[in-house]
Amino acid sequence: MLAQAPLDFLPQRLLRWLPWLLRPLLPLLLRLQAGLVGVEADHLERLVAAAGRFQRGEARLLLAFRHPQTSDPYCFAALLWALLPRAARAQGQPLRMFMHSHFLYDRGIPLWAGPSAAWLLARLGGSSIQRGKLDLKGLRAARQLMVEGAYPLAAAPEGATNGLSDVLSPLEPGVAQIAFWAVEDLAQAGRSEAVELVPLGIRYHYVGPIAVAADRELAHLEQACGLATPGGPPPGGTVGEEGELAALYPRLTAVADWLLARLEQFYRQGYRASLASEGAITADNRGERLRQLLEAALAVSEARFGLIAKGSLNDRCRRIEQAGWDWIYRPDTRDRAALPAVERGLADHLATDAERALWHMRLVESFVAVSGTHVREKPCADRFGETLQILFTLVHRLIGEGPMPSPPRLGLRRAQISVGEAIDVGERRDAYRAGRQGAVATLTQDLAAELQTLIEA
Repeated sequence: MLAQAPLDFLPQRLLRWLPWLLRPLLPLLLRLQAGLVGVEADHLERLVAAAGRFQRGEARLLLAFRHPQTSDPYCFAALLWALLPRAARAQGQPLRMFMHSHFLYDRGIPLWAGPSAAWLLARLGGSSIQRGKLDLKGLRAARQLMVEGAYPLAAAPEGATNGLSDVLSPLEPGVAQIAFWAVEDLAQAGRSEAVELVPLGIRYHYVGPIAVAADRELAHLEQACGLATPGGPPPGGTVGEEGELAALYPRLTAVADWLLARLEQFYRQGYRASLASEGAITADNRGERLRQLLEAALAVSEARFGLIAKGSLNDRCRRIEQAGWDWIYRPDTRDRAALPAVERGLADHLATDAERALWHMRLVESFVAVSGTHVREKPCADRFGETLQILFTLVHRLIGEGPMPSPPRLGLRRAQISVGEAIDVGERRDAYRAGRQGAVATLTQDLAAELQTLIEA
């Protein structure tokens, strides 16, 4: 790993014709890039009303969307570019202009997606944000877009994907804070627009059987772990999809438990971690042992960067990531060619150490929403498939050979978006002025409750 120039803020550079150009390609992108055969939405009348108020200049609009998977942006593009205008016409309230949104995205995305992704995100109206520090440029840009942007602003209050459609990660307070800033900025400018926060939930559902593909991928994971694949007839018989997945569940659990026990041993031996739980892994202790393991992994990264463990697992992951970036992307290596060779070498050694320390955090990042009982609590193809994909990511992160492959597609899926009731943030202005931190926390809690209701429905 080479030490590199600092991560500069990437401003939005919207090309208004670009969404128009991409809209006809969206069904193909959904199928090829996300493995989706369609996107549906309910309670669209709520978004039609909010979009109408935005386009008439009556309100500024902030869209707070669930972000469980990397395919979410394609689904929300389908919502704004196709489903919303269609619903508006059906309700006799056609929108005045093409509907799109500005959006906030993690500054780290171009690091793995490449410069072409950075170009595309900016030209689609995206503005970068660094999640692990006080990113003043990113926050100022978000604040300005919220009040002055040509389109509504969209942001994911969870801050990162967790891989699970029906498990909500703890929300970060940034979305609520941006909404309150907009209320204050509009009032200071003497403008009368309301500030509305619309929650958007999303769930993914398999539309066909996945047992055959799941059996194949489980066999690959078992081979990678050195586990024997049980004999017996392959899926695809007469017992039905539910029965076939039930027969595969013990194998899924066996792979997960083997990985848990092996990683416990890894951190005990390699990093002297004090893990209290030993012996057989059971349904009763699996969740606690997983929690202890994640704590131990984060402690390795935190010790390397001199960080104090505090907050949720998500919060800790973001602080660790930022600390690692501070070692890798440095002001003093902006012009590498001008540095003496020894200075370059020392900076590269620190960057390599930082990348190794971040590896432990990446293990945890994939498991922040995993309880250890997710599939058992509600056996279904959707939960089975998502859990299998999380295990796939973990195994290939442990193998560490070459670039990280994309999780396997077990079958075609359909996305279901649910639109929540718009929250009038201006009605909370007095509470915000009386206590800003408390008002932000309350709005964040209310938003989390609404998103939880949407994904449960």
